[in-house]
Amino acid sequence: MTRTNYQDRLDRVTSYIHDNLDGELDFDRIAEVASLSPYHWHRIYHACRGETAVATTRRLRLQRASVSLAQTDDPIAQIATKAGYASPAAFTRAFADAYGLPPATYRERGSHADFRPGQLATQQGGWSIEIQRFDAIPAFAIRHDGPYIEIGKAFGMLFGQLAARGALPERIEMIAVYLDDPTAVPLERLRSFAALAAPGGKDLDPPVERIEIAGGDYAVLRHKGPYADMSAAYNWLFGTWLPQSDREADDRPVVEKYLNSPQDTKPSDLLTDLCLPLRSIAPSPD
Repeated sequence: MTRTNYQDRLDRVTSYIHDNLDGELDFDRIAEVASLSPYHWHRIYHACRGETAVATTRRLRLQRASVSLAQTDDPIAQIATKAGYASPAAFTRAFADAYGLPPATYRERGSHADFRPGQLATQQGGWSIEIQRFDAIPAFAIRHDGPYIEIGKAFGMLFGQLAARGALPERIEMIAVYLDDPTAVPLERLRSFAALAAPGGKDLDPPVERIEIAGGDYAVLRHKGPYADMSAAYNWLFGTWLPQSDREADDRPVVEKYLNSPQDTKPSDLLTDLCLPLRSIAPSPD
């Protein structure tokens, strides 16, 4: 058995967990999916993925719940049941432990609330936007099709595939490239790439691809908080900052740079640079 073979099997586990969040976590079924020993597969998964399958499932269910709290009016009891909790009280304890706020408070005062239109008038100067010029970034990537909030599935597979091939970059720089407008394209048809910057990397076999993330000018908003809250930040970036700036959006894809990992960072402490591509301004003649 090669390391690549093991990673292919663990990728099947990752996909199974992401695709079956509504069901019970059946260890025997997962062992079948992975074609690994029912007695040892969870230890292999933990060693290779950095967290147990139970922790992965809990984290993803709570992340999905945070999306519902931030972006819908669904009742909290309904969200709790979908997240796999027997009672709203149990869900409240688990959510507050992970996100630092109970669900009702998070819905009302989470970081996504800072970007509500009604709040903007109370801010002094709004949020800081830094204009940065990026060089083109060569990267290893795995394509993700579907809701952007689920791109973690592709990142898990990418790390596993690169580790199995001994190709993980020395400096880890996680980047997502979002190819479609989520307000105009159905969720199931959204296209994106989970990528790791790899300046000196060589070509690898599928599902890993070599891509180049376009260089140029970007408006960068550093977002602190859960990934579910970033939709509101994007609405502010496109709907408030851009029209009031002297810049125009370019046709390059939106890019996100992840400065820490959800596996070892509380959602409230996650740092993400939201990078909106801008048309370059020609230098003024001397």
